[in-house]
Amino acid sequence: MTIRVVISAACVLACATTVLHAQSEPPSITIGVLNDMAGNFSDQSGPGSLAAARMAIDELGGTVLGKPVKAIGGDHQNKPDIAATIARRWYDNEDVQLIVDMPNSGTALAVQEVARTLKKINITSTAGSLALTGKSCAPTSFHWMWDTYSNSYGLVKALSKKKLDSWFFITADYAFGHALEADFRKAIDQMGGKTLGSVKHPVGMQDFSSLILAAQASKARGVVVASGGNDIVNTLKSANEFGLQKAGISFVAPATFLTDVKSMGLDIAQGLVYITGFTWNYDDTSRAFAQKFFNRHNAMPTMGQAGVYSATRHYLRALEAAKTVDTNTVAERMREMPVSDAVIRNGRIREDGRLVHDMYLVEVRRPGEAKDPWDLEKVQETLAGNDVFRPLSESDCPLVKK
Repeated sequence: MTIRVVISAACVLACATTVLHAQSEPPSITIGVLNDMAGNFSDQSGPGSLAAARMAIDELGGTVLGKPVKAIGGDHQNKPDIAATIARRWYDNEDVQLIVDMPNSGTALAVQEVARTLKKINITSTAGSLALTGKSCAPTSFHWMWDTYSNSYGLVKALSKKKLDSWFFITADYAFGHALEADFRKAIDQMGGKTLGSVKHPVGMQDFSSLILAAQASKARGVVVASGGNDIVNTLKSANEFGLQKAGISFVAPATFLTDVKSMGLDIAQGLVYITGFTWNYDDTSRAFAQKFFNRHNAMPTMGQAGVYSATRHYLRALEAAKTVDTNTVAERMREMPVSDAVIRNGRIREDGRLVHDMYLVEVRRPGEAKDPWDLEKVQETLAGNDVFRPLSESDCPLVKK
């Protein structure tokens, strides 16, 4: 009789273990694309990022580990509290294993904190805050494409050759704009330049005339537009109306995306120089990827949208290699595996979560140079990732061994 009780207890334990294991392995893989679906950053991310994630899923056959894979979209409305609420609901209640994209650094940092708390994976591809791989870094969080350091230091170095040595800032008044200005100021100081002033504005502002006049009055030779999305577009349109470019004042927008240039048009954006993590017309491989994306979205991919594709693809490949959806195991595999696809060249993930890869110094084409409506950028130089991204020796990420 005693033997029967022991056997029954063992059976109960084994059955319970089996049930718990089954519960820990979701029946499907769900990827949440969280961004601005209709506002200031919708062109550079929005529905296009969701299309990019689904493109990566389809290319890998739509299943991983025998489970169907799907992507869902969410709109954070550029509000960190809404972003955090959606992220928590997705992770806790809707079996989302990965959240990707996150334009607007405030929302990206909010989602990353939720992911850290719940021990889930998130990948930022459109926002640029250096804090994501700095003081706010996390073991299961990753930063694709670009950041305020990569698009400041390389750009200042390139423009210093044109003897641009005095600068004025028109800065978006939120975490990303502040970080971008801070990094650009440091780069200016290192190159021996001068900062002559700064003005700030809320996200989504429409009338930039007073800010443009302040920039003009500063007598600076270069103006840094430390903002993103439609704020860049509206700033440069206003500057064009006041004739600042024709007066010889150079405008720099470190966070420029392809759709920003398309919105401005070549008459306004011509000659603008910036750094990007992806340019669709770089080679045959990038052009083939971009054409597939265009067929889905009716626009060429921005850096952020291309990053969603690459990040989703890398995550799914890591799942295959790990043979589990366990967060820590998959995150380790993601760091171990090189990143190489139609978007990313020579990519590797560092211990701080930063994807280091080739970047591109581009210049906006002049009117008459474009071969088609989206042929807007020409590559001036390919920049090695180690020469562009912040070195680990300068990192304040707690995960980095000193």
